[in-house]
Amino acid sequence: MSLNGMTAIVTGAGRDIGRACALRLAAEGAKVALSYHASSDGATSAVNEITKNGGHAIAVKADLNKPEDVESLVSKTVETFGGVDILVNNTGGLIARKTISEMSLEHWNEVMSLNTTSTFLMIKACLPHMKKGSIINLASQAGRDGGGPGSVAYAASKGAVMTMTRGLAKELGPGIRVNAICPGMIDTDFHNVFTKPEVRTHVANASPIKREGVPEDIANLVYFLASAQSAFVTGANYDINGGMVFS
Repeated sequence: MSLNGMTAIVTGAGRDIGRACALRLAAEGAKVALSYHASSDGATSAVNEITKNGGHAIAVKADLNKPEDVESLVSKTVETFGGVDILVNNTGGLIARKTISEMSLEHWNEVMSLNTTSTFLMIKACLPHMKKGSIINLASQAGRDGGGPGSVAYAASKGAVMTMTRGLAKELGPGIRVNAICPGMIDTDFHNVFTKPEVRTHVANASPIKREGVPEDIANLVYFLASAQSAFVTGANYDINGGMVFS
């Protein structure tokens, strides 16, 4: 297993993409700290599955908009496993679809904090414990194409994550590699809540692959970027959308 001896933090790991990433990294030998905010059952069940299979994992409740919760998550990880080698910044969300004319400053700031500031806080907190390794940020196809109706704030926040990724790759190399993933239509609660079924069907049928993605598709790419197999890759923003958008 290529991640033996390494420790990973996966944020937003109680469900969907984050949970799949935690399970995939653990399957490759990493010790994993899963953070969650509301999805305690999913995080707990993932920890149970990892430990049942001989791995090591903890679940930590944290609001990553709060610096004190971020510091607590990182401290508990270091105390339990001895350091941090891999950071997967998965926490984020749309919150609600709002056009600019409908949008309050509070909504704008909330979306930016959830998607961009949380990523900044996690990276800043991990760096003192992370002399080398890999950071993988979850951006979005919306950061490429501006997103769907009412998602300007979300798209802008994910575009910022993409640019942050490029800047950090320059700043933190050669010891730490920094990359991002830009998922398209993935079968998750995000689209269950915010995307109409007919839109999902249309997007799936219009893509060259002719289906939605699944969380495991993202987890496989996260594993590649976390491992030595991607040792010459940094500053990249990977599209993973079934061919709907090319960059």
